[in-house]
Amino acid sequence: MANYTAADIKALRERTGAGMMDVKKALDEANGDAEKAVELIRIKGLKGATKREGRSTAEGLVAAKVVDGTVGVMVEVNCETDFVAKNDKFIALADKVLEVAVSSGAADLDTLLAAEVEGKKLADYVVEEGAVLGEKVVVRRIARVEGKTVDAYLHKTSKDLPAQVGVLFAVDGEGNGAFEAAHDVAVHTAAFAPAYLTREEVPAETVENERRIADETARAEGKPEAALAKIVEGRLNGFFKEIVLLDQPFAKDPKQTVGKVLEAAGVKATGFARFRVGA
Repeated sequence: MANYTAADIKALRERTGAGMMDVKKALDEANGDAEKAVELIRIKGLKGATKREGRSTAEGLVAAKVVDGTVGVMVEVNCETDFVAKNDKFIALADKVLEVAVSSGAADLDTLLAAEVEGKKLADYVVEEGAVLGEKVVVRRIARVEGKTVDAYLHKTSKDLPAQVGVLFAVDGEGNGAFEAAHDVAVHTAAFAPAYLTREEVPAETVENERRIADETARAEGKPEAALAKIVEGRLNGFFKEIVLLDQPFAKDPKQTVGKVLEAAGVKATGFARFRVGA
């Protein structure tokens, strides 16, 4: 019989996140050697990784960090089930991914996945850790936002799960007023999901298509020809209020736009990013 105790089983389960029977089998095969057992558990998990390649990874979390108040980094890490999403080891893995994202200076996913962690590429490290968790785990995306003041806001959609929505928001001002404005708009952005910062960022073809739809709709409604141009522009403005951050009615005071709120605070928005798990 292998030389190990119930305490050894407990310690190895905590270390790897593997099930009790898998841990006992690994300790048996390793003759009680904990390090060898960890290796066997990883190998077993990696063998199953190819079977998980086609599985959906719609769960997970968003993690973010602001460095020196001026550089915001955010990552989305996905898994298959909410059970794993709230697992301490998955959360620790996501924290490691964020740590690498910050230290490497990566601004795109390929650069992040190629970054080194513990002597291997992050992409390989994530696969190995996913093998231990028994699910497909992927780093889906990364955002990097810089400015004189940057705020990161994370929002839980369920109290039982880690943050599923994350926002980075940057302004060109400094000091408490700038930070408070950035934070308020970051919270607003989490709730209202704008797609663009300014109207100018909306692709021209998107605008023209929306204009065409507004025109055709107004004509189908029998609106008078003389009023069509004004009606179309009004509906186009309504479209911008839905998708453009600076044009959106501010959450705390819908009578003002986000742009006006920032203007009153004496700052201008310089960039933002918003992630929602799976979206």
